[in-house]
Amino acid sequence: MSSENVVFISGATGFIAQHIVKLLLEAGYKTIGSVRSEEKGENLKSLLKSAGLKSDLFSYVIVKDIGAKGAFDEALKAHPEVTVFLHTASPFTFEVHDAERDLLKPAIEGTTNALNAIKEYGKNVQRVVVTSSYAAVAGFADLVTPGKEVNESSWNPITYDQSKANPFVGYIGSKKHAEKTVWKFAEENKPKWEITVVNPVYVLGPQAFEVKDKSKLNTSNEIINSILTAGKKKEEPQQYVGYFIDVRDVAKAHIVAFEKKEAIGQRLLLADAPFNSGEIYDIIAEDFPKLKPELPELDKSKGPKFEDSESIINNEKTRKILGFKFIDLRKSVDDTIAQLQ
Repeated sequence: MSSENVVFISGATGFIAQHIVKLLLEAGYKTIGSVRSEEKGENLKSLLKSAGLKSDLFSYVIVKDIGAKGAFDEALKAHPEVTVFLHTASPFTFEVHDAERDLLKPAIEGTTNALNAIKEYGKNVQRVVVTSSYAAVAGFADLVTPGKEVNESSWNPITYDQSKANPFVGYIGSKKHAEKTVWKFAEENKPKWEITVVNPVYVLGPQAFEVKDKSKLNTSNEIINSILTAGKKKEEPQQYVGYFIDVRDVAKAHIVAFEKKEAIGQRLLLADAPFNSGEIYDIIAEDFPKLKPELPELDKSKGPKFEDSESIINNEKTRKILGFKFIDLRKSVDDTIAQLQ
């Protein structure tokens, strides 16, 4: 399949996207990534080359702002050979002054721009995969339903207006409403290409390539890193609870999403198991004894309780479609810490 397919990936320098690019090149796919600047594009090319990957299979196009009207038009006009479009790019920041302006609209418009460009200029596109989030599946904050089962057909009940309240719910809402845009587009336009959406929970695990700047980890991995940094600062780290999935499994799921016909029209709900900060702390202490003196004090009794805040995920359908075993928490944490050292 790889020789006849050309894959376009938006947001190619992202945490998940770099792992996807790595897998695409290993599988022999010609890959075109969108990046925000030439500097980012060249940096990614050099990372691919340094890792011994077939960097000649990778090229990039510059899309400065995915929220700008027609953002992907020129990229797809220039590359009519694209057969698979992976839309992983999404605005993500908690430095938000206006949740609607800074989160909701950019997420929805970025998704709409990608879909419109594929419709107009992606004449050979057959499969489209969109990266969404567990935030689109289950309720959070005031809408949380502890103990309620959620699955691939569940939706976060948050409304557009509720999403405007603050940055946290703005991020949650942006994921739901951007994904709703995908399914509405498919229903109204009946495109010739097939859609799959990927909905991961907290994404942990190592970066795809060596980490030069450890101050800029992805937000989910700060859950692990914050335990180390809190120790250095002699602070007690913030504690988390939820479900996790390893980034390498998220990347693999994107490949399966366009390769397997069983994934067509599906939402792939990616979650391995529940976790909390106490478990991560114990794994670091047991598997990296040299780091033990650097670890902070952690009062596990102060951590949030799973049964008070989390829905129960049933993703048997997703696991069956994917057909591979997920990486467990210990390996995910160990590989992340090993890379940070």
